[in-house]
Order: sequence, then structure tokens, then C-alpha cells
Amino acid sequence: MAADAMGLIRLATRKSPLALIQANRVADLLREASPGLEVELLALESGGDKDLTTAISHMGGVGIFAKEIQLAVLEGRADVAVHSAKDLPTEPIEGLVLAAVPERLDPRDALVGATLEELALGARVATGAPRRKALLHALRPDLEFVELRGNMARRLDRVGEDGIACVVVAAAALERLGLSSRIDHYLDPELMVPQVGQGALALEARSDDQHSLALLAHLDQRSWSLALRTERAFLASLGSGCSIPAACYAIASETAISARGFLGELDGSRSFRAMVEGDNPEELGSRLAQQLLDQPGAREIEGLRP
Repeated sequence: MAADAMGLIRLATRKSPLALIQANRVADLLREASPGLEVELLALESGGDKDLTTAISHMGGVGIFAKEIQLAVLEGRADVAVHSAKDLPTEPIEGLVLAAVPERLDPRDALVGATLEELALGARVATGAPRRKALLHALRPDLEFVELRGNMARRLDRVGEDGIACVVVAAAALERLGLSSRIDHYLDPELMVPQVGQGALALEARSDDQHSLALLAHLDQRSWSLALRTERAFLASLGSGCSIPAACYAIASETAISARGFLGELDGSRSFRAMVEGDNPEELGSRLAQQLLDQPGAREIEGLRP
């Protein structure tokens, strides 16, 4: 059933501490935009939350954190799915639309435990993301990487365990959790291109739920929405999800969008970069992906869709 005429809207979210903070932030934004609106949260455990040992890239990719949340909306148990934008698959789900991008915090990656310059030769770095491994390998071929899973508290606790010198996490996640003081080094997005959607929130609703769509329209921030659409078009054009090292970061104004992209080998042996500008997010993201793929050797990247 759609959000009812009495002014109730239900938000589906993962039940992790970070996800609940994000959902409550969206709830506050909705109440501010629509005084008197009642907002309820439906906290769910995603497939990615149930398995905290397997590498995400081996679990079916980015959709493992979104499926249960999307299903709750499709089945009418909730009206809006609240996602970290980086967790949202690029493949469209019939019956759902990306209705709003209300907020984007710092998109950069961050090191906790040491700065990049402080890391000793051959230092152990914890991260589960192929993108982060490839980009850091390109900057520091000597580094050794170990897998990193679990909630943020568990990730931060890994510093010092098993010889781990630092962990790589999203700066925005630490900001939302009030843990920005733990950051030792913000990585330059021109060198360490952020993950598609990193730092942004993405809100989905049923395509026929006009009430919820109207409420969410008040939350959408056009510049963030244009940037996210560009980044998602890039990833969709590659068809890679998070299984190969690929990245895109876009910045948008009312009239223009610029985007930089990265594609590389996991071991840092080959890397390709490009930058484009334009005003159509879908065309721009696709063009950026094509520019990377057109570079000699790019289509030989292991795991890239033919």
C-alpha cells in the first residue's frame, strides 16, 4: 500500500549503525520539508550483512546490500528505500525509480592508522574493494593488502591486528558516525578516484506511488543528482558492478558536469584514466567509459565484460 493519506511514509533501510543514521537523516529531511508528516523506519538485514567474511566482490557484487530493501518497497511493506548510493545496482528494478539524491558528503577515501607517506615498505593495508587495491597499488606497488569486512567499528579495530598498518574507508561514513577525528589521511580524488556514488544517499520509491514521489521531490538536490546519474551511467556502460577496479567521480552545477574515470588491473600493473565534460549525465557517463575502453590494452583488463 502506498504512503497513506494520513501523512505516513515508511523508510526501508539496512539495520547497521551507519544505515540507521542515514535513514534517520532522511526522516528528518522529510519532516522538515513536510511538517506534520509521520515517518517510520523498517530496519532489515541485507544479504551482505549476513555474511561478514566473504569478499563483497565474490558475493554477487553491489546488489547484495540493496535487494532486501528494494523488495520491502515492491511488496508494500515500506514506501521508500534508503540506500548508500554506492550500494545501489545500476541495473533498473521494474517498478522502482531513483526518486531523490538528498545529500552527498565527502566522497574521498580515507586512511585510518597512518598516512600514505608514513606506511613502511611492504606495509599491510586492509581493504576489501578491488578499486582501492588497484589505485593504491598504482601509487605504492610495495603494499600488501588484506580483506576488510564488518561494520565500521570492527573495521577500525583492525588497525594493529595481524600487522595491519592502516585501513581504507569512506570519509563520508566516518563523518556520519561522528568519527572524522580518526582519519589520518584524506586521499586526493584526482589520484584515488572515488567509488561511484560514494558519500551520496539514494532514495528509491515505487514508480506508481505518486504521494511518496511528491514528498521525495522536495529532497532531491539537482547537482548531486546529476553527478550520481553520470557516475551510474559510467558503471552501467562498463557493466562491472564492483567486481573489477573501476571508478568515476563527477562534479555538477546547474549547467555543466565534469567527470573523471579510472579502470585498472587489481595488481596495479595497468591503469587507464580519462576526464570528460558535458551537460547530459547519461551521455557523459557512457562517453567516459568508452574513452577508457578505447585506450590500448584497456579491454584486456581481467574480468571486464566483453
